[in-house]
Amino acid sequence: MPKTHKIKLNYEFQDPILSGEKTFEVRYNDRGYQKGDFVKFHVADGRKNAYEPIEDKMYRITYVLSGWHIEPGYVVFGIKEVKDGDGDG
Repeated sequence: MPKTHKIKLNYEFQDPILSGEKTFEVRYNDRGYQKGDFVKFHVADGRKNAYEPIEDKMYRITYVLSGWHIEPGYVVFGIKEVKDGDGDG
């Protein structure tokens, strides 16, 4: 069963993800990220009560890469926004 991971995102990466330019994340794999899981981002920029549009979106993990010159304990995973009608999310 897919998990939903709620993870912090640096403010500087919000716009590239929203525009579709940045379609991946590099993360320490302390959560067991798997293809098919979901990601909800929370922008961590220190501003209190600021609306950040990415927080209203859900992303699906489309691919997970580990090993192969990736530092041990880390993964690179592909993300794609889940749109209405794209299934559970």
